[in-house]
Amino acid sequence: MQLHQFRHSAFCEKVRLMLAFKGLEVTLVEVVPGVGQLELFRLSGQRQVPVLVEGGDVVADSTAIALYLEERHPTPPLLPSDPLSRARVLLLEDWADSALAAGCRQALLQAAAADPVLRTALLPEAAPAPLRTLVSALPSGLLSPATETLRDLFRPAQASQLRRTLDQLAVLVAAQPYLEGGALSLADLAVAAQLTLLQFPATAGAPLAGRGVAGLADHPGLAPLFSWRDRILAEAGRG
Repeated sequence: MQLHQFRHSAFCEKVRLMLAFKGLEVTLVEVVPGVGQLELFRLSGQRQVPVLVEGGDVVADSTAIALYLEERHPTPPLLPSDPLSRARVLLLEDWADSALAAGCRQALLQAAAADPVLRTALLPEAAPAPLRTLVSALPSGLLSPATETLRDLFRPAQASQLRRTLDQLAVLVAAQPYLEGGALSLADLAVAAQLTLLQFPATAGAPLAGRGVAGLADHPGLAPLFSWRDRILAEAGRG
């Protein structure tokens, strides 16, 4: 089994969590932006990660991979057997992969434009050392056009909406251990994976571990939410 991925993609982290939870061994194949994506297109018919390969099966998209794993490797389950509970899990997963993902991604991009350590650490692993040095040394002032563009993408109203969403999630996970039912599900993994973009967990390694979006990653009111995220990662075998 191979997982073609970008290390810092939340959707790839979601798949890594699913594989770890199910106890499946996988070889991680880091896709090099550009030429690697062309190779990925020849393999899967599309350039986006994640792509899972098992034998002759090639599955793209994290949700499609989840459904594939549930069919081929059903134990332990990530989807409840009860139809209503299963529907709620899939709706939560879809929300995490769309609305929550958009907010987290835009917040991280804006934070990286102002943080040289963060933007350098987020470069692809195959990026040459001279490029890393150059990106790290760029003063934030030189990135002001990019920062303004990102500010346009992540307007104050969107930032406020993300904060309200995170506050609501914090209340929810304080009241119950899982987002749906009494066991870990795909919904928990989908949400936890997106939260890794706001505050990188220990598994991200140095220098990313603990870093993230200022005002969110370090906000005392959100500390219980990130603690819940870390517990979910640990239960899935990625803590």
